[in-house]
Amino acid sequence: MAITPQWKDELRARITLSTVIMRTDKLQRAGREWKACCPFHDEKTPSFTVNDQKGFYHCFGCGAHGDVISWMIEQRGLSFIDAIKELAAEAGMEVPAPDPVAAKRAEKRAELVDVTTEAQDWFVHNLRGEQGREALDYLKRRGLKPEILREFGFGYAPESKQALNNALAKFDDRMLVETGMRIETDDGTTYDRFRGRVMLPIQDARGRVIAFGGRILENRDGLAKYLNSPDTPLFDKGRTLYNLHRAAPASRQTGRIIVVEGYMDVIALAQAGFEDAVAPLGTALTETQLEMLWRMVEVPVLCFDGDAAGQKAAMRAVTRALPMLAPMRSLSIVRLPAGLDPDDLINQQGVGAMEKLLTSPKSLLDMVWKFERDAQPLTSPEAKAGLKARLMEHVDTIQDRDIQSLYRRELLDRFSAFAYPPREPRQQNRGAPWKGGRPVAPRSLSQEARSTLQRAMAGGQRADFLTAVIAGFVRHPGEISRHSESLTRLAKLDPKAAPAIESLIELSETLDSHGEDAISHLQGQPAPPEDQRYAFLREGTPPGEAREELAEAVSLLAQKPALEAAMAATIARFDEDPEGSFAEQARLRAQLTTVEERLKAFGRKKAGAPAQQD
Repeated sequence: MAITPQWKDELRARITLSTVIMRTDKLQRAGREWKACCPFHDEKTPSFTVNDQKGFYHCFGCGAHGDVISWMIEQRGLSFIDAIKELAAEAGMEVPAPDPVAAKRAEKRAELVDVTTEAQDWFVHNLRGEQGREALDYLKRRGLKPEILREFGFGYAPESKQALNNALAKFDDRMLVETGMRIETDDGTTYDRFRGRVMLPIQDARGRVIAFGGRILENRDGLAKYLNSPDTPLFDKGRTLYNLHRAAPASRQTGRIIVVEGYMDVIALAQAGFEDAVAPLGTALTETQLEMLWRMVEVPVLCFDGDAAGQKAAMRAVTRALPMLAPMRSLSIVRLPAGLDPDDLINQQGVGAMEKLLTSPKSLLDMVWKFERDAQPLTSPEAKAGLKARLMEHVDTIQDRDIQSLYRRELLDRFSAFAYPPREPRQQNRGAPWKGGRPVAPRSLSQEARSTLQRAMAGGQRADFLTAVIAGFVRHPGEISRHSESLTRLAKLDPKAAPAIESLIELSETLDSHGEDAISHLQGQPAPPEDQRYAFLREGTPPGEAREELAEAVSLLAQKPALEAAMAATIARFDEDPEGSFAEQARLRAQLTTVEERLKAFGRKKAGAPAQQD
């Protein structure tokens, strides 16, 4: 039957593993997991765990491990097809009908695996023979131990264009080409892809050899240092992680998975005792590979070189991951010292130095902030504005709205602290600054600004959202300078907001001479309304909570007119570029809908806050 991996993934997603197991065995809740005495061996202390989120069970006593399908096979004694049929009926899915094409494809794959397996045996044999002596000496000079060479299957491809063809003569040359080990030219002649290289097998999650990687013994012009098999019916580099079949069981013991840049980094870590490492194969991490990592652990650890290339590779992975973030699903990042790869670090500073880095990785959010902050000099207002724009571009790619909101708030806070550092207090005498040896009266608000802001305060939460935000800044004037850029932009886009925003800027400037009590100079300030929806307008709200909510509010407030202005500009150029304008309108309309929904949700969420606190 044509049971594809995608179909099985859908089946697993529809079935709750713990529910199936509890039909025959008693489970107890243990945090996010379930535990029990193992049904596969006798024990008195529970070591059998079930994780519904990841969809597997595991026994730390006997090593039994599997998913809901393997449970039906191992514990219920069903055949694979019978297990599939029973689970599919429960999940409301139809079992795919027999597919002759898929069956033939599977048979073909099995034949190609026979070819790669025999090629691997030949490569290993070569390394131990006379023609592999130089390659073996090279590996020994690199400090690789004999047991590591055996475990990872190191071999050698001789410097000959027809050696593989002669050694595997029982296989048709076409099969050697299909596995990627031979190359066919335009005129139909074929020759070995890997020549004069140390060879490593690339294996799938079941440990079957599906491809190869080769490294030259010494650098030569025109030759790639590392060479991997091309994509074949067996091998898709975007769906394969090197060393997954060893790292997956190890990660269940450590609760960690380490992602490094290449297979030699994986091997260096394994020799040092870190068996839970994998690597992509010559490409940036793909969405599929990220999903594979998240099935094993909630927060994989990226461990890339500390040089510019390594950090760019890490940032590419971060950029790929941002739209896929979900609750309890993220990445953490370890930055190695500049100029060192894992092997160098371990050799120079010891295993402890590597372990120390792995136990204190930086968060994904930290990586975004630091990478963009350090991307270019920030010596002008325009450069700082560019930093903010880049940060918000990353935030906008996050699909989960809660996570997006939290990232926006945190990154805006960091940006505000960086771009608007606290001003040093001016020299004062009994509350008055000095100039030219004589005290100067503190600057106060103009009557017009005072009246404008008094009206905003009087409106309180019962007025519209804009008035509430203005009132929030009046109540927390120390926040005005942090958001001055957003407020100024809003004033340009929304003429109704301009007078109040200009008065806010004036109020902010009085802080130099009056300090945080500048609000006390607003004569006749009304008492706060009793029924207030927003934390930044309620008496007694902790300052941190008020700042966070006010930052979220002003961000939302500024987005809508900006999108409306962009929409108007797009409509105006419709005649010049109908197709491009139409696509841009659709994109902007979707963003506007999202912002409007967030504005409504913001009001509803805040409206319920006081009631929840009572």
